Amino acid sequence: MGDFIKEASNWLTQPTIFSLLSVALIVALVVFRRQLTTIPVIVAVFVGMTAYFVFAWSDPNFNKIITKPDNVPIIILLATVIFFTWLSLRRAVINDERIAKGEPTLEGELAKQKVFVWPDLVYSEFICLVAFTALLLVWSIEIPAPIEEPAATARTPNPSKAPWYFLGLQELLVYFDPWIAGVLLPGFIIAGLCAIPYVDPNPKGNGYYTFNERPFAITFYLVGFVLFWVAFVILGTFLRGPNWSFFGPFEYWDIHKLEPMVNVDLSTYFWVKLLDMPRPLNPWVRELPGIVLVLGYFLVTPALLAKTVFRTKFKEMGVVGYNITMHMLLWFALIPIKMALRWTVSLKYFVGMPEFFFNI
Repeated sequence: MGDFIKEASNWLTQPTIFSLLSVALIVALVVFRRQLTTIPVIVAVFVGMTAYFVFAWSDPNFNKIITKPDNVPIIILLATVIFFTWLSLRRAVINDERIAKGEPTLEGELAKQKVFVWPDLVYSEFICLVAFTALLLVWSIEIPAPIEEPAATARTPNPSKAPWYFLGLQELLVYFDPWIAGVLLPGFIIAGLCAIPYVDPNPKGNGYYTFNERPFAITFYLVGFVLFWVAFVILGTFLRGPNWSFFGPFEYWDIHKLEPMVNVDLSTYFWVKLLDMPRPLNPWVRELPGIVLVLGYFLVTPALLAKTVFRTKFKEMGVVGYNITMHMLLWFALIPIKMALRWTVSLKYFVGMPEFFFNI
């Protein structure tokens, strides 16, 4: 039974399966939020997680990864994200039901209960300060700081990992050029956050938890935060091993494990494999299929969606707000598309022009 659980865990954490399960979890959480935000569900989740950790603790490979000083905070991150995501959706469900009945929200009820800053708030903050100081002291004594020897070009750590908060960007470097993964996509994240008040002027949902009044915004945030930040941190922390290869949680980190680099560009698929002819020497002709595909993705897709799925959003946001939002979404959607194509058909770039240092 134990071997079956370990093999199943290693199989479920393969990148393709892991990503599909993460997407399915987000969809289930949104669609069945009323059923999944009950107290028995969260109790069952944490009891199951605790039982799993107790079982897996005796495995040397699992124990070595989990107990690394760098990785201990990620366990806490995972637990807190699960709990507070559940809690926020639970409060949203309760508020939506109260709003439907014409009753005030939970936050509206709490606003009527006022307390003094002194001594109520200050005392609570002081107690929290003392408790967390004691926790940090115990942490610093029991868990050694993950400080390694001075950097040396003759001995590079394998794997070489960025700090946990940059692991998402490091994972993106596998699928995109550095100018996209390290500059363009983070820039779009910052610009998108700044643009939210302008492209989504909906006044509802301010100051209280709700889902029915802001379904698009909340779903988009859940996907972006949980799927493309927390999931990437988990991938980079626990599943990326030597040579940046994927390893299951119960798999030995063998430095000799190498994943074959057989990734090819879209131009190779089009000219060589589809038309059975050598790729043209002119880079513009060679990459013409990818250029047409990328331009169609960013120019044609918004117009089609405005006429079909996002017809209501187009009317609410207007031409400028809709196009800004859609292009942010399309760049956002390009990440899972590129990852899935890399894992399934070994696609490297849609457009690969090393002559101009331009690769997508």
